[in-house]
Amino acid sequence: MSTAIDHPLKAASLLTTDLPWPLLHTIASLAEAPLIQIAERLRAATLPYLKSSALVIFTEDCTGRPQKKAGAEEIISRVSITELDALRASLGDETFWSGKAELAGEPRPLYALKHASSGALLVLTDPEPAIGADHDAGLDLVTYLWRIAAQRIQEKVADAPPSYLLESRAASAERVRVTAELTDLHSTTLETLLAALRSSSLDDAAARTTVTDLAAKALVGLRTHSDRTTGLVEVPVAIAFERLREDLRPLTRFSGLEIEFIEPPQNGRALPGEVAHAGRAIVRGLVLAMMEQPEISRVRTQWDCDGENLLINVRDDGRGMLAPDAPSIGRLDRQVQALAGQLRVEVMPRWGADVFVTLPLDLPARPAAAGDIAGWDLAPRELEVLQHLVAGQRNRTIALTLGISENTVKFHVRNLFRKLDVSSRTEAIALANSHGLR
Repeated sequence: MSTAIDHPLKAASLLTTDLPWPLLHTIASLAEAPLIQIAERLRAATLPYLKSSALVIFTEDCTGRPQKKAGAEEIISRVSITELDALRASLGDETFWSGKAELAGEPRPLYALKHASSGALLVLTDPEPAIGADHDAGLDLVTYLWRIAAQRIQEKVADAPPSYLLESRAASAERVRVTAELTDLHSTTLETLLAALRSSSLDDAAARTTVTDLAAKALVGLRTHSDRTTGLVEVPVAIAFERLREDLRPLTRFSGLEIEFIEPPQNGRALPGEVAHAGRAIVRGLVLAMMEQPEISRVRTQWDCDGENLLINVRDDGRGMLAPDAPSIGRLDRQVQALAGQLRVEVMPRWGADVFVTLPLDLPARPAAAGDIAGWDLAPRELEVLQHLVAGQRNRTIALTLGISENTVKFHVRNLFRKLDVSSRTEAIALANSHGLR
């Protein structure tokens, strides 16, 4: 009797010992990675099969942080959206490209791969096969791991949890502000250069013409880059609504549910990216919650924008059994509150449920409360430095303002990074903004 019982247990033990546990643990770690760690975990997962000096992910799904990077600091600190966008435009879907391309300001050997469904881009710099690894098998495995990471990014953004929305909004606002400052600065510089080169006091006409043309092209490129950056964090309301229609199409195809879409006005103010993502996620969640009721056959969803708010209305034709205090509605309400919005549910017995959501397009400014930042345990001087960072000042300006050396400012900045658990000035500023520090 004991032999008959032990035999399958031994077989199962032999089976599990033959499994590639390191790879399975790597896949599990990647599948559950938070967005802020996705690049680091993907690079760690790929290194045993394909060596690289840096790994860069570019995805427009994440409006606040479209670049996710890990590896050599001299590369990841200099790579630009313009370079990544140009590289992505030249690629087909799900096919590894190898060659030299401009990245971080100079031509580099690259491997690049674009995710089919999201258009997200993966770039590996200075790639070479890992020692003892089969090159083709390594590429296949990296492709598989990239699909998991890209899908993880899509799922996290689609869920639009409150923490993501807060970080995304703060980072988006900071990036637009810094880009606007850089555009003003360099536009002034280039316009001054153009005025000088066009001056009649310069007698080398050929040189003046050549340099004028080059400067003019640089000015156009800089402004185009500014427009491109703004485009990453804003979505026209009509386009956002069309993406919502695509999101909900499977429900109409497989559930038998009829969804009526009331089109928003074609003109009007564009939506910040995090508001557009949140709006789509909230409508999806409301439709799914409504479908849990009996005798639901039709849902109507409508968007509008009054210039200050995204206005959402979702109504069903059920029997009025949607519970305003249901966990699913509570989760959606937390998403709404993360963007300082309001959610109201009106249930009409035997006539269905009507849900109204208001999402402000601009996050109301508020002074930082002491309790908001008390947990950071900042010294008074560190708080001063952080406030100057939020104001967009560089280390030299902060040093002059506070009457301290630039090295002392760098010391305080390093302490801020450690206490705030961030790795860059942009992350520190975004976190401070999300806690109301102005």
